[in-house]
Amino acid sequence: MAEVKVVGLTLLWLWSWWSLEGVEGDPQTFLLKWDCSGFMVTNLSNFNKNLNATFADLRAHLTNQTNYFATAQATTGTDPVYAMFQCRNYLSHTDCATCFAAAVTKIRNCSAGSNGARVIYDGCFLRYESSDFFDQIFSRSSMLCGNQSADGSTDFSAVGEQLLIDLRTATPKIRGYFAATKTKMAIGSIYAFAQCAETLSQDTCLDCLSDEQTSVQGCLPSTDGRAFDPGCFMRYSETPFFADNQTVDITPFLKQGGGSNRKWFVIGGCVGGALLLVILISLFPWIRRSQSPMRVPTSNVLGASELKGATKFKYSELKAATRNFSEKNILGEGGFGAVYKGTMKNGKIVAVKKLFSGKSSEIDENFESEVTLVSNVHHRNLVRLLGCCSKGQEKILVYEYMANNSLDKFLFGNRKGSLNWKQRYEIILGTARGLTYLHEEFYVSIIHRDIKSGNILLDEQLQPKISDFGLVKLLPGDQSHLRTKVAGTLGYTAPEYVLHGQLSKKADTYSYGIVVLEIISGQRCTDVNTLDGSHEYLLRRAWNLYEKGMQLELVEKNLSPNSYDREEVKKVIDIALLCTQPSAGMRPAMSEVVVLLSSSEFLEHMRPSMPIFIDSNGRPPRDISASTASSVSNASVSNSIVPAR
Repeated sequence: MAEVKVVGLTLLWLWSWWSLEGVEGDPQTFLLKWDCSGFMVTNLSNFNKNLNATFADLRAHLTNQTNYFATAQATTGTDPVYAMFQCRNYLSHTDCATCFAAAVTKIRNCSAGSNGARVIYDGCFLRYESSDFFDQIFSRSSMLCGNQSADGSTDFSAVGEQLLIDLRTATPKIRGYFAATKTKMAIGSIYAFAQCAETLSQDTCLDCLSDEQTSVQGCLPSTDGRAFDPGCFMRYSETPFFADNQTVDITPFLKQGGGSNRKWFVIGGCVGGALLLVILISLFPWIRRSQSPMRVPTSNVLGASELKGATKFKYSELKAATRNFSEKNILGEGGFGAVYKGTMKNGKIVAVKKLFSGKSSEIDENFESEVTLVSNVHHRNLVRLLGCCSKGQEKILVYEYMANNSLDKFLFGNRKGSLNWKQRYEIILGTARGLTYLHEEFYVSIIHRDIKSGNILLDEQLQPKISDFGLVKLLPGDQSHLRTKVAGTLGYTAPEYVLHGQLSKKADTYSYGIVVLEIISGQRCTDVNTLDGSHEYLLRRAWNLYEKGMQLELVEKNLSPNSYDREEVKKVIDIALLCTQPSAGMRPAMSEVVVLLSSSEFLEHMRPSMPIFIDSNGRPPRDISASTASSVSNASVSNSIVPAR
């Protein structure tokens, strides 16, 4: 009788727990990704103490029955630890705690002393780093697609695609940055979920989810798909993975305007139009004074009134950080000036760029406004400008430090051949995303003008970040290498820019295509290939192989054929050649390049045209056809400022 009573009480407790939690227990610990940094801490004992402290702090936060997200930091000694944990908000608190325990166990499997790690499950993610990353997104989006396709007679793909777009739009506007939806179809339903880390800004959340939406959309018509990185998460499935009572109505967050009253809509429109006119009039003198061919307003992401001033550094602290700008601290030298490694008083490592000095009053007038603009460019694939210093004729910029220097060191320098195909592909895709942001997503459209492998830097995880954007106006006219005669056989510069001085965003697209060919081949664009006896410059060699259907002969020889998908590599080479077509109007926009790279489809319907091969004197060869030459002269780039798409 006592046993029956015990069993009855146990069943009653389980029933009451299930009722309170609202869903069947499932911590969703299906492992999606696990990454460990290859860099080691300096003091293992100090590091372990800080790591344990952050995990204990996170666990304490999660005991609060309203918390699904927490951050913690322990900065004692030389090896600080910053940690973040997030559960999917549809999990029960018990399941969230279980997922956290699994994540802690998994993340400790990294090599002892690894200074950063990330683990992502269906139900949660955990990340720690040796520096503050809470307001940043991790630039390595991944996706996982199911192996079953939806019934072709249903509208699964169309409904799913629109649903993912709606989630991308609505989630950054929802408090807590999460949304779970159930959308009914003629047959069945689609369950979908999106989430961002709560420490991100609304714009950064949108940026992160835009990448995820582009990735996971490639899974359709598969019946389920996921896209994920530690900054955000997106998933859809025809099978429910959360309870119906966990859904969020995202409809109000998709509306462009507020309220349905036509009268107030009209009044608001008139007032808004008047304010816009006043703003444009007030900005007109500044726009005329700048006369820059680099940028135009794009009216999204960031408004002029929201620009934040750049941090001002003292010359003395930068001098001390770089040991009096010692030659031993030089990281590199380029067309804009020398770059030094600097260690600030708080231990933070930065890159200090001394611009070529000049006596132009125009530079003094523009320096602060230009630096303010560039310092507000925040994207995972763009090097962050932290601040500046101006002392007399000295103009100095302070950037975030990139541990792995520039891409050209990995392609042509002492680290040649060390990149595998996956790393090369992520560099190709990340660079395209960075250029898309500059061209189409920032407050003003920025044309880089000098995309090359030396201006693509790599962080600790070998993720790409474009440097030196927006700097042309900060140089004296006689110092900018971009204003001198363009030379170099088959270099990075677009033919219409070399031959006619015509500048547009498509000039960056051309340069990007050349960089992609370098990444795949390991051959510098200005070097003659001698390995296969072709004695050709890179672009001509790539085109000749394409015409023969032998694109894979371009791949660097130390890459094992078993380490990459042959069709994927061929597709990337074809995309690079699309970017180097002779007419700027024929080249894809960088946002289109991102879509092409992210899509699982191939390019049978898109064939590139033969590029123009520029000789060492900056002239096309004599045998170039009249029609090809005309396509360059008449390319739709006569306006050096092109509205963002």
